[in-house]
Amino acid sequence: MTQPLAGELKWWQRGIIYQIYPRSFQDASGDGVGDLRGITSRLPYVASLGVEAVWLSPIFRSPMRDFGYDVADYCDIDPLFGTLADFGALVAEAHRLGLKVMLDYVPNHTSSDHAWFQEARRGKGSPKRDWYVWRDPAPDGGPPNNWKSFFGGSAWTFDPASGQYYLHQFLPGQPDLNWRNPEVRAAMADVLRFWMRRGVDGFRVDVIWLLAEDEAFRDEPANPEWQPGQIEHASLLHVHTQDQPETHTYIRELRQVLDEFEDRMMVGEIYLPTEQLLPYAGTPDAPMVHLPFNFHLILLPWDALQIRAFADSYDAACRAAQTWPNWVLGNHDQPRFRSRVGADQSRVAQTLLLTLRGTPTAYYGDEIGMENVPIPPERLVDPAGLQQSDVPGAGRDPERTPMQWDGGPNAGFAPAAVTPWLPLADDADRVNVQAQEGDPASDLNYFRALTALRREHPALVGGEYRSLETGHADVFAFERTLGEARVVVLLNFGGETRAVGELASGQTLLSSLEDRPSAGAPLRPNEARILLGQ
Repeated sequence: MTQPLAGELKWWQRGIIYQIYPRSFQDASGDGVGDLRGITSRLPYVASLGVEAVWLSPIFRSPMRDFGYDVADYCDIDPLFGTLADFGALVAEAHRLGLKVMLDYVPNHTSSDHAWFQEARRGKGSPKRDWYVWRDPAPDGGPPNNWKSFFGGSAWTFDPASGQYYLHQFLPGQPDLNWRNPEVRAAMADVLRFWMRRGVDGFRVDVIWLLAEDEAFRDEPANPEWQPGQIEHASLLHVHTQDQPETHTYIRELRQVLDEFEDRMMVGEIYLPTEQLLPYAGTPDAPMVHLPFNFHLILLPWDALQIRAFADSYDAACRAAQTWPNWVLGNHDQPRFRSRVGADQSRVAQTLLLTLRGTPTAYYGDEIGMENVPIPPERLVDPAGLQQSDVPGAGRDPERTPMQWDGGPNAGFAPAAVTPWLPLADDADRVNVQAQEGDPASDLNYFRALTALRREHPALVGGEYRSLETGHADVFAFERTLGEARVVVLLNFGGETRAVGELASGQTLLSSLEDRPSAGAPLRPNEARILLGQ
């Protein structure tokens, strides 16, 4: 595969995607929950980060049992967030600032409040009955099979009126759509068209690898590695509910819908090993998602040798599959990366994300070093945690807390008299945008320095990737090359000073520590250094 020049890349290849969790970004209405007008007011800040696109977690009309991932109307904005006019103003302002706008598209399931499901549950003869997945009880009257919900318990709920069970891989209030039904696929394609006509540039597609399930509804085998105390969903091997062959057909159809419009894209949420992940990009003749999300930086141990091995194998696999790489360190479903890797390694992680070959996705607040926030039991709201309260780490509230804008009341997220929907961090008076704006050595300005380097050095965007030998198990080094240009990235995952010889001989462009070391200087503990290659 011939590597495209940086100037030939699409926007979703050359830029950084910035995820905003709308409930937590900025409250303009004064109800303690973030909203669209709040986001619009903060878009100049987002643009100042040097990112290319904003991805908004769900904003559709919803009863909010799973905070928007239970959609009651795909073609309207929930009043909690504003109106279609507010959304139009957001898109216009984003485009004025040079930002693309991506929405979270939730095709696997609706809310049980959706008009489609309300019609479907009127009886077996309903015109919408086959829009969802229904099955008769097992001979003992119980669920049709042993499938489990991601949030604990059975994936089936009994409907007394019709005597059948319906499938929900998440909450009972999130019934699964039947993607085998062409009417469902046509309706969901129209949802994409609705938003693209309103200026939406792309979509993050929720749980895209779950769209199809085994047609025979066979029981799933037990997971021999599961231990009591772990999430119940992991007790089975999901060979009949995930990554089914029909899913690829459905995604190709969605891609054809996106291709009706100019320069649109979709990224698929897919938690699978590389060999199962990359086929979701399709082929040049039969393309699927533009980017299958690569979550391995989240899932791997924070170890230089393991991350180097994965980066090498993933980059090679992307080349073989003729698809573009992408990288993620955190999102609304995963612990904050600073909490995971530690404060000392935070900038090493940030540097890795923004210098590897491929599209990075950053999560709001990570640029200022936000961490997981302990949530008191009485303030827990995430259904994944509430339904699995005996499983440590099942809840996702700690990584969804309000953005920390300043040192004032509610950290500038909401008016002083309001109680935010989730509590703020104890360090919000110190770790916030306002405090870091004027500090050249802050995490915020380090993030901006990294994005500035990407703009100044096309090799960091469109260049080739090759890992380099360092002689140290705790140092990961690689080069990015484009024509005659060469940039070297040195990452010290450990707490010891490491001499790396000729690798450090170039001019230092940026160091994660406060001063720029001279050419040839050893790599300091926990240092990330970017150099012009010799």
